Amino acid sequence: MTTDLLTTFSNQLADAVAAATPSVVQVQGRRRPASGLVYANNVVITPARALGRDDGLHVRRDDGRTLDAELAGWDPTTSLAVLRVPGLETRPIAPAAAPARVGHLALAIARSWSNAVTASAGIVSVIGGPLRTGHRRAIDQVIRTTAPMHDGFAGGAFVDTSGALIGIATAAAIRGLGVVIPASIAWKTAATVLEHGSLKRGFLGLAGQPVALPENQQGAGGREQALLVVGITNGSPAAAGGVLIGDVLLEFDGHAIESPEELLDLLLGDRVGRAVPLKVLRGGAIAELSVTVGERPK
Repeated sequence: MTTDLLTTFSNQLADAVAAATPSVVQVQGRRRPASGLVYANNVVITPARALGRDDGLHVRRDDGRTLDAELAGWDPTTSLAVLRVPGLETRPIAPAAAPARVGHLALAIARSWSNAVTASAGIVSVIGGPLRTGHRRAIDQVIRTTAPMHDGFAGGAFVDTSGALIGIATAAAIRGLGVVIPASIAWKTAATVLEHGSLKRGFLGLAGQPVALPENQQGAGGREQALLVVGITNGSPAAAGGVLIGDVLLEFDGHAIESPEELLDLLLGDRVGRAVPLKVLRGGAIAELSVTVGERPK
């Protein structure tokens, strides 16, 4: 009975790998080959670091056929690049219907240098974030897993036991656990890159510096730190929204603000072009403002 159960379980894992394998391709750039995921018809997501340059790119299918690819754009926060691959004609991998949970068994699937399938198993160990990926950049959420993954797994699929996509593997590790970008974030990133070439970055046109608030100015929320506005650009969204030099910015779109970096991290895609509420301290009183976020010039 025990042997039968193990055989059934083993076959289930192999079936999950087989289900995802056609949608895991090899990407050939100016550096060592990496893995990529078929996101949509003739579109592949892969780590930008694997490309080296934006020309001379190729994608190798499951059947070994190699196709020319072109860079549609990339996102500096996640370091994911989107490639257009005419004639790829490979079905996209499907994201899992339900989010991963800590403790779930999962599989990492990638392509070796010879295009052979390589797989690894582990559990979802941690789901958390944000994870800073550079100055003023952070991924909202990441998954960490015990599945052993060497550099060749970067860009590969991280799937559940049915072969549905949980996320895209990276070459990074935190305290010995491999880092995975959730499929929801990777898919949203890819959609925005395809539409705009890169993620929109918001622009308010104000300069600020952290400030410590004395007790008599902390208000009902007991805020000890905030952002002092020390400069406003003429004609900027901040100027149009009524922000003044000397205002103390307490909240942006409901999020507490204590530093310029925190504000910049919130000026991302879906807020560009939208009217966003600001809460400021002005002359000892709380003022509610509305500022329409502009798009930062590329």
